[in-house]
Amino acid sequence: MTATEFDRWYWPVEALKEFCAGLEIAATGTKAILRDRVAAALSGAPLPKAPRRGGTSSFNWAKAKLTPDTVITDNVSFGPNVRGYFKSVIGPKFSCHSDFMDWMRANAGATLADAEQAWRTFEARKDDPTFRREIATCNNYLQYLRDARDTHPDLTLDQAKACWDAKKIQPAPGGYVHFETGDLTALNSEDTGPVDERPRALTSR
Repeated sequence: MTATEFDRWYWPVEALKEFCAGLEIAATGTKAILRDRVAAALSGAPLPKAPRRGGTSSFNWAKAKLTPDTVITDNVSFGPNVRGYFKSVIGPKFSCHSDFMDWMRANAGATLADAEQAWRTFEARKDDPTFRREIATCNNYLQYLRDARDTHPDLTLDQAKACWDAKKIQPAPGGYVHFETGDLTALNSEDTGPVDERPRALTSR
C-alpha cells in the first residue's frame, strides 16, 4: 500500500498496530503517533521520534510526603500516594478523572493546593446543565456521534452508531470521519450491511 492510499482511510487502533507488525516498526504510542509512524514507513520517510515519556523531573510521586505546597512536576503520576493525598484533603468523594489528570499534566509549576481548587471547579460544572465535556481530537468516534445528534436531535444513539459504522469504512481523507447529513441514508439501506471499501479487513471501531 502506498502512503497516499493509507491516508485515504480511517483506521482503528487495532488496524494500525497490525500495520506496525507487518512493517516491523514499533506499535506503541497514541493513535496519532501510530498513524504518523505507519505513514512514514509506507512513504520511506524517517520514522518520527517517539515523544519523551516520564518528564525530566526526578521527584518521586510514589513515595514523597505530599502537602498543599508540593509543586506539580512534569513527571506527575496518579498512583496510590497521589490519590490518597487528595482523598485526605477532599474526602472519599474524590475521583481521579481524566479532566483532572489532564489539568495536572498541563500545569507543571502549580501546587497541589491549586490542583485541589481545579478539581472542585470541575465538580461544580456537573451542576451546570449546559456544560459539555470537550472531546479529545483523537476520539473521532465520540465526536462523530455528538455531531450527528447535535445536527439531528431526534436521532437515537443506536442510529448515530449505525451511521458511524457505515461511514468509517468509506474514504476519509486524512483519516478523520466527519458527520454529514447524507450519512443518514445508511439507516434506510435494505442491504445486509455497508461494504467495507478499505484495502484490508478491519474490526471494531
